[in-house]
Amino acid sequence: MRFERPEIIRPPSEHASYYLPLTSGCSNNTCAFCAFSFTNLGIRDLKDVKSEIDAMSLYMKSRMALPGQPDIVYAILRRWDGRRVFLQDGDALVYPYPKLVEALQYLNGKFPSLERIASYATPQDVLRRSVAELRALKDLKLGILYVGVESGDDEVLKRIKKGATHAEMVAAADKVREAGILLSVTVILGLGGVQGSRRHAMETARILTEMAPDYAGALTLTLIPGTPLYLEWEKGNFELITPFDSLKELRTIVEHAEFSDCFFSSMHASNYFAIRGSMPRDKGKMLAQLDAILSKKDPALLRPEFLRGL
Repeated sequence: MRFERPEIIRPPSEHASYYLPLTSGCSNNTCAFCAFSFTNLGIRDLKDVKSEIDAMSLYMKSRMALPGQPDIVYAILRRWDGRRVFLQDGDALVYPYPKLVEALQYLNGKFPSLERIASYATPQDVLRRSVAELRALKDLKLGILYVGVESGDDEVLKRIKKGATHAEMVAAADKVREAGILLSVTVILGLGGVQGSRRHAMETARILTEMAPDYAGALTLTLIPGTPLYLEWEKGNFELITPFDSLKELRTIVEHAEFSDCFFSSMHASNYFAIRGSMPRDKGKMLAQLDAILSKKDPALLRPEFLRGL
């Protein structure tokens, strides 16, 4: 089956990276809120991966293009500084381990001055790897993994078909930390709906405390037409919280999560209000910002709907 190069979906912090596809879609393509639920996992042939790395190397050395590579390769290379690579797609860590090692060895051989390689990963991806295997990937410059936690509430996780429990995600975080790889996680405000809002926020604060990520970001639920959660909303089986209630959830998470050293933010475009800071140092400042906007409840202080996006 022919491998289809995926669209570029990456964490904001990987904006300057080269986007190298190992997979397309996501292995856990059942999440009820996610557009990846439309896609099946595709595994790219290692030979094709190496051919693209060859093209990257030739271009960076001589500005020469190899025939047969898609235009997007050179569009990315023209602004790439050679420092970082982001492995696509939704969970590139699912790529067969021996082939993943070989791909990273080949990439490092062509770019010995590479600073860091990054990837999305599901908790399941991490749990199927031993700490020794993760350390081997760290030695090959896999420096950060991005994991969608979404919620710490097992009821929510089951309803959205996350495929992992609260305890499993904490166990995955322990492995990543033991391997010396940075961990960046995201949670989604509003995912518990109106009825489950408080529990979702409190359990999410608890899981962030237990996972102890290096970076944590809050997004706000945006319903995508055609997804299972959107259909549940259309049927009246799921009630969206209000924009200000999403900020109440954010405040609960900031107040109750006990971080040892984490950069926490709600800078994503889906959010109605942005905060950022180093935790626990900036907790008081962020709570004060949220208290100020929640006390006024002025819609003019929120990001307007037409500017919100994924």
